[in-house]
Amino acid sequence: MSVKPLTNLYIIGPMGAGKTTVGKALASFLHMDFLDSDQELERTTGVDIQTIFDLEGEAGFRRREQKIISHLTAKRNLVMATGGGTILLAENRKALRKSGTVIYLAATVEMQLNRTRYSTHRPLLQNENPQQLLETLMAEREPLYLQEADITVATGNQSSRNVAREIMLRLGTQ
Repeated sequence: MSVKPLTNLYIIGPMGAGKTTVGKALASFLHMDFLDSDQELERTTGVDIQTIFDLEGEAGFRRREQKIISHLTAKRNLVMATGGGTILLAENRKALRKSGTVIYLAATVEMQLNRTRYSTHRPLLQNENPQQLLETLMAEREPLYLQEADITVATGNQSSRNVAREIMLRLGTQ
């Protein structure tokens, strides 16, 4: 895919890839607004994602997430970090593609495990074998991340600011 003129920037990728941290740095560098779709969902519903999962299951969460994505992609001058599963719904993929540049932050399962090991706010990781779950999610989602991405950046052990700078170089904004 080709990079579009600088419009909204959407960061996709697995949990623990650094989407929020990199997104904040990127927004700061580019003087754009920053939003995290999961945080916006929590703000608008008044409950955390775990509660939504507990009460409505993943399907209920995905319906709510789709409404938030539709609302947020109508904004302009925005860098948005998305939830790891946002790309599962075709409506979300279409909304992201239509209104901005999609950036995939790639991270290995090992890196995800390391970065999320103490997390208590990730409902999908609250199980007996987080590594197996992350491997399953990666097998399911990575083809969609790669398909939707205008730019792919491996986060590796770089700082969030360095990843943001690499994205800016790839966007042609530096």
